[in-house]
Amino acid sequence: MPDIWKLKDKNFDKFIVNDDIQAKVSELAIRINKELEGIKPLFVVVLNGAFIFASDLLKKVTIDCEIAFVKLSSYQGTQSSGVVQQIIGLDLDIKGRTIVVIEDIVDTGLTLERFRKTLREMEPAEVRIATCLLKPDAFKNKFPIDYKCFSIPNEFVVGYGLDYDGLGRNSSDIYKIVEG
Repeated sequence: MPDIWKLKDKNFDKFIVNDDIQAKVSELAIRINKELEGIKPLFVVVLNGAFIFASDLLKKVTIDCEIAFVKLSSYQGTQSSGVVQQIIGLDLDIKGRTIVVIEDIVDTGLTLERFRKTLREMEPAEVRIATCLLKPDAFKNKFPIDYKCFSIPNEFVVGYGLDYDGLGRNSSDIYKIVEG
């Protein structure tokens, strides 16, 4: 991919290269393998954005585990709509289980907080959060982010599963929006 990438009406500048992403994903997998050994967690992957991160991470997770998928959405263009839609839901019994929610990015945390509430109603033993990217300046919640690869500024990013109106997910690198 080029250093500057034009998607629709916006330009994006290369921000985090795939080699750096893979190094952080490997570190995260080692930590998860150590902390959750013998627990057999259920990894719940939030589609669509987290599919690449989850694929890379879960190939490196060597402990016994299960994987499920949910589809949540709150974005329109480059802004969160503030309205969370659970499009595909979780249909497993998670009572007493350790759940690790895998997200591509956590910014305000509003979508994730609503989903965490839904999960807690299903009585898991615990709910942990794993994300590739965290925007600490935008985060408006108090729940812990248990596993993260990168903390980034409050800027719009695409690539490595993240999109701009459906485009850009297919880059192995992460790009940030170029303003002006």
